[in-house]
Amino acid sequence: MKIIGRKQQQEELASLLASNKPEFVVVYGRRRVGKTFLIKEFFNNDFAFYHTGLANSNAKKQLRNFQQSLNLYGKMHYPKSDNWFDAFSQLRHLLEVNKTDEKQVVFIDEAPWLDTQRSDFVAALEHFWNSWASSQPHILLILCGSATSWIINKILKNHGGLHNRVTQKFLLEPFTLAECESFFRESNIEAERHEILEYYMILGGIPFYLNLVKKQYSITQNIDMLFFAKNAILSDEFSNLYASLFKNSENYIKIVETLGKKNKGMNRKDLINSAKILNGGGTTRMLEELEQCGFIRKYHAFGKTNRESIYQLVDFFTLFYFDFIQNRKNNDENLWTNLIDNQVHKAWSGFAFELVVLAHLPQIKAKLGISGVLTNSSVWRSKTAEDGVQVDLVIDRNDKVINLCEMKFYNDKLLITKEMDMDLRHKKQIFKDETKTRKAVHTTIVSTYGITKNSYSGNIQSEVSMNELFL
Repeated sequence: MKIIGRKQQQEELASLLASNKPEFVVVYGRRRVGKTFLIKEFFNNDFAFYHTGLANSNAKKQLRNFQQSLNLYGKMHYPKSDNWFDAFSQLRHLLEVNKTDEKQVVFIDEAPWLDTQRSDFVAALEHFWNSWASSQPHILLILCGSATSWIINKILKNHGGLHNRVTQKFLLEPFTLAECESFFRESNIEAERHEILEYYMILGGIPFYLNLVKKQYSITQNIDMLFFAKNAILSDEFSNLYASLFKNSENYIKIVETLGKKNKGMNRKDLINSAKILNGGGTTRMLEELEQCGFIRKYHAFGKTNRESIYQLVDFFTLFYFDFIQNRKNNDENLWTNLIDNQVHKAWSGFAFELVVLAHLPQIKAKLGISGVLTNSSVWRSKTAEDGVQVDLVIDRNDKVINLCEMKFYNDKLLITKEMDMDLRHKKQIFKDETKTRKAVHTTIVSTYGITKNSYSGNIQSEVSMNELFL
């Protein structure tokens, strides 16, 4: 399968390949997001050296496996190494012997697995780069891994010999809806956009998960097969996901479990108290890593400062797991089929759709014609209204307009009723009164199929449909 999307990354990789100086590249991101696929496909598996670490193996096994890779790419027998300094010395020899006029691409995949206890892997890597590779214009070193905490703390935030040595970093993010549509098309899977949208609400834009979808099954059959059937392939994915990304993943899971109980999020103090974790630098680091991986987002309410930030769980797969799998009380292998149009399904889909919208703000701005306008996105909650007025997406624009966005997930066109119209106008008026804004305030509806035109729809200044999210 060809590379779907990733245009910016491909352009930057091409630039690095054409560079006339040594390059040290780090590629990271959550498990299953397609890091290895991107690098292998872009370079057409044409590496001067390629190696991938072994999961849950000791230093002796890792070094033996590295030796086998050296033998393969060096086309000779390298002696057994007892430490990483010798192993990297042999890698240097291999690259010097096979030096050409073209860039030599060295791809070390799942690097965090190589850094076993007391192995000195990072120190040896540091010595390899600083003592030799950093002076070789033909070297392009790519370090890749899913263990985000290791990548960030041991490489990107290294305060020793690797400090500021990385010349380029890629945080590979999930697909957008448009990329998911391209992925399905490339896989010869016929899926309408509302089906792709629901897949996204469950699986996110994770290529590995999407690749498990079978074209002969309906969406409900596929979800049942992936999650609820006997020996379902994704039934154990949750624990594997966090364990692969974070060292001592228990506290990371405590954080997301706690946030999973509060759809709209929590401030730091309430989160720490509810999750029963210690406050301090370790918590700050965990929150930053969860945010970098896209599991949570940190946001603030309209008019508030960063000191009043809210943390919210936004990972689709994790939310689906908490809602339907974690406390599953029956063994119904057709659970998803039987939940369609159930009230639980409706509540989940409404919130999941909100998160899809938040994940596609560039597409929202494009539809509103403000792609080039500086904006700030936030939420707003009334301090005075007894009915708990809130707006889950406020787009504050530099062109003196504020969009109050209402997200509505429906299986048909949205009909603005008299009651809905009154509610929307009430929210707008309360917002104006409390914020004292001098900007124009527009009501924007983001819905699945758009709005049915009637006597009330004229009060909506702008609308965005599902189709615009696919652009």
